[in-house]
Amino acid sequence: MNVMKATQQDTPDKGKLRINLTSEITAYPVADATISISYTGVPDSQLEKLTTDSSGQTETIELDAPPLEYSLDVDNELQPYSEYTLRVEAPGFEPVSIAGAEILSSVTAIQNISLSPLETTDPSEEIFVIPAHTLYGSYPAKIPEDEIKPMNETGEIVLSRVVVPEYVVVHDGSPRDSTAQNYYVKYKDYIKNVASSEIYATWPADTIRANVLAIMSFTLNRVFTEWYRNQGYEFTITSSTAFDHKWIPERNIFDTISVIVDELFADYLSRPNVKQPILTQYCDGRQVQCPNWMTQWGSKSLGDQGYSPIEILRYFYGDNMYINSAEAISGIPSSWPGYNLENGSSGSKVRQLQEQINVIATAYPAIPRLNVDGIYGPATAAAVSKFQSVFGLPATGITDYKTWYKISEIYVGVSRIAELT
Repeated sequence: MNVMKATQQDTPDKGKLRINLTSEITAYPVADATISISYTGVPDSQLEKLTTDSSGQTETIELDAPPLEYSLDVDNELQPYSEYTLRVEAPGFEPVSIAGAEILSSVTAIQNISLSPLETTDPSEEIFVIPAHTLYGSYPAKIPEDEIKPMNETGEIVLSRVVVPEYVVVHDGSPRDSTAQNYYVKYKDYIKNVASSEIYATWPADTIRANVLAIMSFTLNRVFTEWYRNQGYEFTITSSTAFDHKWIPERNIFDTISVIVDELFADYLSRPNVKQPILTQYCDGRQVQCPNWMTQWGSKSLGDQGYSPIEILRYFYGDNMYINSAEAISGIPSSWPGYNLENGSSGSKVRQLQEQINVIATAYPAIPRLNVDGIYGPATAAAVSKFQSVFGLPATGITDYKTWYKISEIYVGVSRIAELT
């Protein structure tokens, strides 16, 4: 395909960017860092200089982006996102540069960066270059596999039930490439990264949901069947599009994708009488065709027509595909109570929530500390609302499913490090 690159002049629209910095060692936010933003390929063109606040965050800024329709039109061959280079400097940390951060029209790009503490007086800058989006660049097509793995061989299946892992180990290359690095990645962060790499965040919400479900089900099949470990490898999944999904170290994610992953992260796809999550393979439907698999552009077209996530999935994979939920979620202190906690709620779950928020507030001083009384009043609602605004969730002050598990996730990260130190 003849791919044409968008020029800086071809950017009449605006996208948004927010940057979040944490310490690799403590998981605490990094305040007072400076981030210089320039066009990728024009390093001297500094456009913005930002500073992080006590939550390790910059303000959300607007940046030029190509027209929205570039990412919505299957026939468009122009690059639908603009690329920026972010250079991060923070006292006591190694500087980091990320080239190729993607800005799409009308959505917010979220750039999470984990900084390494300074180990020498002569810091060496770590540089990450983000390759082209899979719908825009050229990548190897998925090598077809059976969507359900054999379960009768001894040692083939290790897990007795579907569990959402806290982390996956991602091999950044094809399986047999022994030079490729392995990365230890939080499961939700992995899914957000893959979805941001493989579909456009401007697509309909139900199209995003259908694709996220397919990505999660595929990933959980790899986890459940111990696919690579049973072949003698020390990782869960690879970043090769020929074998698995595209995952890119330090790439930015998007708000529209992030919130959907937080909403659906315990779900996967099932067929009747099959225990394992289905290995839901797909292709783009423009550069590559794949009968009986979902095509990403096809899912976008169905989303435009008002199809629900399960209707989109059944259109491609058949009517006996179902959405299931994992029996267990690893790495959390306690499961969601099954109902929203809000003004007027009380009891042990509220008390636990208040205790967790107080631990988080030691790392994030913008979040107010609470009196642990088990009563969900205006103060608790205000603290939850502030937490939600810091961590990219709708700031309702109500602890719903997404918020409960996000609080658990941040609490575990902050308290685990505190225990170690």
